[in-house]
Amino acid sequence: MVEQWLWRQWSYRGPFAAAMFPLSLLYAGIASWRRSRLEDTQRHVVLPLKAVIVVGNLTVGGSGKTPMSAWLAQSLLRAGYRPGIVSRGYGRRNAHASLPVHPGADPSAVGDEPILLALRTGVPVWVDRDRVRGARALATQGVDVVISDDGLQHHRLPRDISIVMLDGKRRLGNGLCLPAGPLRESGSALARADFVVVTDGSPQPGEYAMRLETPGTVSSVGQHGVHRPLREIAGRPAHAVAGIADPERFFTALEAEGVDVIRHPFPDHHRFHARDIDFGDPYPVLMTEKDAVKCREFADERHWYWPVSARPDPAFEPALLRRLESTIRLKYLG
Repeated sequence: MVEQWLWRQWSYRGPFAAAMFPLSLLYAGIASWRRSRLEDTQRHVVLPLKAVIVVGNLTVGGSGKTPMSAWLAQSLLRAGYRPGIVSRGYGRRNAHASLPVHPGADPSAVGDEPILLALRTGVPVWVDRDRVRGARALATQGVDVVISDDGLQHHRLPRDISIVMLDGKRRLGNGLCLPAGPLRESGSALARADFVVVTDGSPQPGEYAMRLETPGTVSSVGQHGVHRPLREIAGRPAHAVAGIADPERFFTALEAEGVDVIRHPFPDHHRFHARDIDFGDPYPVLMTEKDAVKCREFADERHWYWPVSARPDPAFEPALLRRLESTIRLKYLG
């Protein structure tokens, strides 16, 4: 509810934006200074990799970064590369630890999204708030292209290709930095991106569209490989649990499939406990895949997750691979 209220304020330059504008200028100035200082250090960072691809966004909230990172890993595998993914591992217990991630890892130790990426892709995944150190760790495992999930503002990490994810409906809001607007850094960063990929809206010239697709089945949270048609749940009440940046998107998607949704929004990256998903009735409990990785230990037969996959514009993959091949050639020739 708080985030929805903020986005209403961030959609135009009204009284809230005016009141927060001095702080916004301070935030933008610090972000610009920090970017300039850290980008200077990139010249001294040498990574034993063919390339680094950074996926991120300019605004707070979800925009499909993690599905895009998973899709990228699969695309690079098909093209013959050996990709790996580095992530900060937001919300984990020891934020300073540098750790490999496996599908059965503890979410409190490595974060929820890194486990999801390990499950989805099968490629090496590493968590480290120092993404340069994480990228080097992946290189020792035979990785030749590193994907940095949500790393656009980690400016010390050299990047060969940057992909900015953009919510097509919200876009850049009122164009102001936090707290007067939704931007993490100046909107001019959009022009520096190699690719802009738009979800949930229409792309502008030079941008690429990406759909977030869901299957016609839900999967058991606690029992691997057990699935159920979503139509069996449609037409009757079901609890919907979402600890993501935009819970309403998940709820409305379920309602579009005919589910009578009982909403249970939680903060993004919420650390779930058994009591959070036990509502004392026999109704099914539906959740996102990101939330499911945190509920595996205490889920029962009522609990199901609905996965989402990225489907970029067909023109995006060949354009990305051409840019990557060109970048690698220049790097080795230069």
